Amino acid sequence: MSPNDNPVHELHPEECWEFLRGHEFGRLGFHLADEVHIVPINYAVDDNRLLFLTAEGSKLLGVTMNSDVAFEVDEIVDEHATSVLVRGRGRQLVGSAAWVADRLPLRPWVDTPKYIVVEITADEITGRRFDLHRPWLHARVDSADSA
Repeated sequence: MSPNDNPVHELHPEECWEFLRGHEFGRLGFHLADEVHIVPINYAVDDNRLLFLTAEGSKLLGVTMNSDVAFEVDEIVDEHATSVLVRGRGRQLVGSAAWVADRLPLRPWVDTPKYIVVEITADEITGRRFDLHRPWLHARVDSADSA
């Protein structure tokens, strides 16, 4: 197999940030006491950091107790999948530092009050794009075909 035939393509960090800028929904991994939690969040990118809104609860408590976090966004389009992972530090922004959220397209997706701004700064960002080979998809019986 030549290098051009490799189905796994490493993304440059700037490609990873561009991918994140083009999306708004991902998964946050954080520590809470002796457990690891993974929760879905909507987010916005500001320069090379991620911001999200939250309320008092497990996400905020987890980030406050242990700032070590991971964040991932995935996408599958046709025969290609992309995955970007950020490992970094989360912290609550307070005072004038939190106002940055007002200029970003960052609003709660559900009708619940979320006024606390959390920032994730990246220690490491990695990404991969995969050329998928899924022959079993051709063997699936579509429910519209069976009707």
